[in-house]
Amino acid sequence: MNLKAFCKVICSLLIINETKTCAQNVNIGGLKDMLKAKPVVFSGGASANSAFYTGDGTGNREPHTYYFQGNVSANLFGQVNLPFSFSFTNAGSGYAYPTPPNRLDRHPTYKWITGHIGHVSMNFSPYTLNGHQFTGAGVDVSPDGPWKASVMVGRLQKAVAYDRKNLKILPAYERMGYGSKIGYEKPGYKVEVSTFYANDDHTSLGYKPDSLAVFPQQNLAVCYTAQFRPMKGFDLNMEYGNSALTLDDRDTTTARSNGNYLKSLMGTNGGTIVYRAVKVNMNYTFLKSTLGLGYERVDPSYRTLGAYYFNNDFENVTFNAAQAFLKDKISMSANVGVQYDNLDGKKSATTHRMVGSIHVNYALAEKAQLGGSYSNFQMYMNMQSPFQKINQSLPFQNLDTLNFVQISQNANLNMMLATRKNETQNQQLSVNLSFQDASDQQAGIVRKGSGSQFYSLSTVYNMLYLKKSLFKFYSTIIL
Repeated sequence: MNLKAFCKVICSLLIINETKTCAQNVNIGGLKDMLKAKPVVFSGGASANSAFYTGDGTGNREPHTYYFQGNVSANLFGQVNLPFSFSFTNAGSGYAYPTPPNRLDRHPTYKWITGHIGHVSMNFSPYTLNGHQFTGAGVDVSPDGPWKASVMVGRLQKAVAYDRKNLKILPAYERMGYGSKIGYEKPGYKVEVSTFYANDDHTSLGYKPDSLAVFPQQNLAVCYTAQFRPMKGFDLNMEYGNSALTLDDRDTTTARSNGNYLKSLMGTNGGTIVYRAVKVNMNYTFLKSTLGLGYERVDPSYRTLGAYYFNNDFENVTFNAAQAFLKDKISMSANVGVQYDNLDGKKSATTHRMVGSIHVNYALAEKAQLGGSYSNFQMYMNMQSPFQKINQSLPFQNLDTLNFVQISQNANLNMMLATRKNETQNQQLSVNLSFQDASDQQAGIVRKGSGSQFYSLSTVYNMLYLKKSLFKFYSTIIL
């Protein structure tokens, strides 16, 4: 599937029935303001960090590593913004990576058009394109009116040959990606459709790294999003994702027809798998209270080539609530739910997880805030023996030594105090205390060596000069 075919896919999925034609208007007053404005105004900042490393077992690690990054924005005649950012480091300079650590990107903006050029990333949907860095170009169009659109095209990863010096980095085929998102929003509802297509160039490597389980892949993913407000205070959000992934694009076997439209659009083979994901959230707000219910299900092995990592093979149901007290000085929110995996029953273990958390924030004064949170995650894992379906054990035989309960508790307390705040400078002190307790419980007993506790105390004092933005000062202490 090439770029021309991908454009046909977009046209078949996204049909716009509304067109508008208007005459060109010239704002004379706006032209006068543009001529009075400064031709170029620069703003931004930069930071530099350096680290020295020595000791046993350094391996191939660089003894001196530097990081230089920043962002600069240029405004032309008060009309056009030309921001760009950069990041350079010598970390891993002796190796080849599918995604280079050094980057330079530009994001020009004019009215309701924003461009993305260079080493950039864009977010369309958690189930299609989600923060994957690419080398290319993209654009976001948000005119006055209900229609919004985004488009991207670029190289997701470059070809990387096998490196005997660094076996941790696998070889990779060159991968190109194309994506689009279009949305329509009106008071009371919003709908979006995002599409993403990526394919590997199997000729980009001079050899076939099949023995390392690296194959040229192809992927077409679509996500439908809808948000509704059928009545005041009630919000309903829905997402449905579909991803067709070809594990080896060179496979010549015929794909089995299962009625899925992605296979017919992409052109698949016997190694193509279709995944599905669905997420629904309902929230009702009344007075100063919020109650919500959520459901999410992601197929086992669900993934797209537009994201680095996916949580998959799970189904969860959550309930959340939020409330404000004392004239909004205190806000509280809580979330509780249950999650389990092994949706297709192919794993030898099924995990059930109970999740609960609470967050509290208290505005002590105009310049002081106090916040805290606590969460408890409990996971139960039952290791299924293949003989359980054949042999029925007596109560006193084969004691339950394969059932584990993992308990993790997290608590956090933070305070922020603004010591100075005026037109020329801001100064504030932040203190954060966190605690984490994790343990494995077997047969109701937490055995020695199966638990850990972690305490962290950090303090940050920030001084910001607003007119000159001279420097920031940070001090951190970890216990």
